[in-house]
Amino acid sequence: MKLRVYNLITISALIVLTTIYGCKKKDTTEISIQGSTTVLPIVQRVAEVYMSKNPDVSLSVSGGGSGVGITALLDGTTDIAMASRQMKDKEKATANKKGMKIKEVEIAMDGIAVIVHPSNSISEMTIDDIKSIYMEGGVSNWSKFGGEDKDIVVVSRDTASGTFEVFEKKVLGGEKVRADALLQASNVAVKNAVAGSEGAIGYMGIGYLGDEVKALLVNGVEPTEANVLSGEYPVARKLYLYIRGDAPDDINAFVNFVLSEDGQRIVREVGYIPLK
Repeated sequence: MKLRVYNLITISALIVLTTIYGCKKKDTTEISIQGSTTVLPIVQRVAEVYMSKNPDVSLSVSGGGSGVGITALLDGTTDIAMASRQMKDKEKATANKKGMKIKEVEIAMDGIAVIVHPSNSISEMTIDDIKSIYMEGGVSNWSKFGGEDKDIVVVSRDTASGTFEVFEKKVLGGEKVRADALLQASNVAVKNAVAGSEGAIGYMGIGYLGDEVKALLVNGVEPTEANVLSGEYPVARKLYLYIRGDAPDDINAFVNFVLSEDGQRIVREVGYIPLK
C-alpha cells in the first residue's frame, strides 16, 4: 500500500448509480462514499461485508465519476472519494486554498479493456489503430482494419470519468475525442452500448468484462491480471480511495478493511487486481 497526502478539488455533475444502506440503529455511524464507477463494484461489495461485521456502521455508496467523488469530498458532502485516476494539480491547489489535506490510498489495479461487439471479426488492434478511430476526423469504417464494410460506432466515457482521463492519456496522447462519439456515464453504460451495436467500439475496466462484449488484444497483449501486473498490457492504472487527513477512526477503519486480506480477496472476486 502506498499512502500520499495531497490537497485537491474538481467540479462535475452527480449521477448516482448504486446506494447501499446498512441496518440503522440509534447509535449507527453513517459513512458516505462517492465517485468512480470503476471502483464502485469493489467498494459496493466490501461495504456489504463490512456492515455484516460491523452492524453499528451504515455505509452509503454511489457513483458519478472520479471527479464527482473528489468534489464531494472537498465540499464535505461525502466522507470517502473513489477514483480511478490520481488527483490533478488544480484539485490539489484548490484543496490547499481550503486548508485541507487529503490522503491518497491505492487499493487495487485495473486494466482498461477495449471492447467490440462479439460478432466483430477484429480481434486485436494497436494503440495507434485505436487512436485513429477515437480522434477527431478519425477512421469511420471497420474495413480499414480488415473487418466488414460497416460504420464504426464510437463509444466513450464522459469527461468526468477517471477511465476517460486514463484512456485520453495512454491512448489518445492528449488528442480530443471525436465530436460524434457517444459519451456514457458509466462502465455499464459503455458495455450495454457496445453490446447493442454490431459496429461499436468502447472501453471499460476489465472488471466489467463479460460474454456480451469482446475484449481486443492491444498491441498483441490480452487484458488479463497477469499482463496488467507485469506492465505488459499498455492500458492499465491504479485505483484509489481518498479521505481527509483528519478523517475520524471509523472512516480509517473502513479504508484499512479494504486493504486487509478480506478486502483484497473481494477485489479479486469482483474482477480486479489486488495489491497483494
